[in-house]
Amino acid sequence: MAMSLDLTDDQTRARVSAVASSRAAPDKPNLINMDRAEMAAALIETGVPEKQARMRVSQLWQWIYVRGHDNFDAMSNLGKDLRLRLAEKFTLARPEIVEEQISDDGTRKWLFRFPARGAGQPVEIETVYIPEEDRGTLCISSQVGCTLTCTFCHTGTQKLVRNLTSEEILMQLIVARERLGDFPGKDAPQGTFVPTGERKVTNIVMMGMGEPLYNFENVKKALLIASDGDGLSLSKRRITLSTSGVVPEIYRTGDEIACMLAISLHATNDELRDEIVPINRKYPIEKLLQACRDYPGVSNARRITFEYVMLKGVNDSLQDAKELVRLLKGIPAKINLIPFNPWPGSRYECSDWDQIEKFADFVNANGYASPIRKPRGRDILAACGQLKSESERMRIKDRQALEALEATRAMVAGHGEA
Repeated sequence: MAMSLDLTDDQTRARVSAVASSRAAPDKPNLINMDRAEMAAALIETGVPEKQARMRVSQLWQWIYVRGHDNFDAMSNLGKDLRLRLAEKFTLARPEIVEEQISDDGTRKWLFRFPARGAGQPVEIETVYIPEEDRGTLCISSQVGCTLTCTFCHTGTQKLVRNLTSEEILMQLIVARERLGDFPGKDAPQGTFVPTGERKVTNIVMMGMGEPLYNFENVKKALLIASDGDGLSLSKRRITLSTSGVVPEIYRTGDEIACMLAISLHATNDELRDEIVPINRKYPIEKLLQACRDYPGVSNARRITFEYVMLKGVNDSLQDAKELVRLLKGIPAKINLIPFNPWPGSRYECSDWDQIEKFADFVNANGYASPIRKPRGRDILAACGQLKSESERMRIKDRQALEALEATRAMVAGHGEA
C-alpha cells in the first residue's frame, strides 16, 4: 500500500501558522537564489571587504551545497560577527513540505509550498524521486501549472500560475537530498529505498510540472549552480532537460547550459502532433528536428532522447513506428517508449503491452535503442504526465482554518481598541 506522510490533525495550529506566514513576501533574500557573482556582491553590500568576498563565497558555497546547512550559526569557519550579519540580512529557509507520499515501488512524491511573492498567493508544486539500484533520479518542476495543454498530460489541465524562481527550482533538489540523507552526516529515514552508491540523487531531469524552456533564465541559473563542481557537483551528462519543442530556446540550451536534451515528441506527423502537443502548431516537426540535428555536442555518446507516450489506437501502429524511424534518421538518438499513465478524466487508454513490444522491436531492429519506461509511482499519481498540484487555490481545509484565525485576530483587535 502506498504511504502518505500528510500532516495530522495534531499539527493543525502549526500548519495554519505556516500558511498565514507564507502569504507575506519573504523579507530576506535567500542565498540559494544567487550565483557566485551575485553572492559576492551581496556580501560586499553587507560590509565584507571586497578582497575577502571571493573567499567567503567559496566558504558559503561549501556549507550550503556540499554540507547542506541551512543555519548560519553552524558555519564555524566564518567569524561570529559575520554569521550574525548573514542571519540578519539573508535566509536559507526551505519550503514547507505539505505532503510526502511513498509508492509501493519506492518512488517518492513531495508537495512543496513556496511563500507568496509580491501580490501573489503561496504556490504548490510536485517533485518526484525515482530510486533504482544503480541510480536515483529526481524529476524537477519548472513552473506552477503549464501553458501547453498537451491533451494526454494531467499537468496540462492546470493553468499556468507563474514561473518558479531559480531558488525554488534548486530547493527541490536540496530538500530531496535532505529527506534522503544525501548530505554528509545526514541519514536517510529508516526504510527508505535508495541506490547502493555514495549518492542518492545521481541524476536530475527537468520533466516535472511546466515547460522549462518557457522559464529559460531561471532554469539555466539553477542548472548551472547544480552542475558547479565545487557544490552540488552534478555532471551535465546527468542533467536532462525535456521540452515539448520550444525551438529557439533549444539552441540556447545547447550553447548556454550544455545539458542533455529530451524531446517530448509523441507523434510522427504534424496533423496528430498539432492535436496532442499544441505547441507543434508554432514549431512543427521539421523545425524541431532541425534544432535537434544542430544541438551542440550531439553524438552517439551524447544522444538526444525522444519521449513517445503510447496511446492506444492513436500513435501506436507499426506504420507510426516506421515513420518514427524515418523522421529520426541521422540524429544520434534513443527513444523512450512511455506507457500512458491514466489520470482522472483523461480520454486516452494505454496501448496494449503486446503492441508496445512490437513497436519497440521494430525501432530496435532499425538501430535505435528503444527502452520501454517502466511506470513508477502510478499509485500516488507520480508517474510521467500525472503531476498536478492544487496551487491555483489553497486547500479548502487550510483556507477555512486561516479565515477562522484571521476572524479571531480581528475580534481580539476590536476588543483591544474598545
